[in-house]
Amino acid sequence: MEIIQVVGIGLVTTFLVLVIKEQKPVFAFLLATFVGVIIFITLAQKLAEVIGVISNLAQQAKVNELFLSTILKIIGIAYIAEFGAQVTRDAGQGSIASKIELAGKVLIMVMAIPIISVVIESVMKILRV
Repeated sequence: MEIIQVVGIGLVTTFLVLVIKEQKPVFAFLLATFVGVIIFITLAQKLAEVIGVISNLAQQAKVNELFLSTILKIIGIAYIAEFGAQVTRDAGQGSIASKIELAGKVLIMVMAIPIISVVIESVMKILRV
């Protein structure tokens, strides 16, 4: 049922933004950004619960903690970059939004290097044997 609340808040905010935008466009942008942050924070709490479950499962499966933390950081970078790009796009700055997305992709690639190197090393070991 939380999705109904999020969608309801989103729709009410959209209506308010459309009404306010004609008189005070700056306030309309601030309202949209504020509500976006509130929704993001609400979802971040749910994500924390999911991360806890995934961490417990990874410990039970004896997955290397480095891999799990790296994957979770990559997911975090993706969500934050997407949120920042959307807010920037809402402000009419599509070119800056594209740069935020590019930065997120580059940081994800950098974060993935340890995992990629372990996978390549594993393949090399298998091929040698």
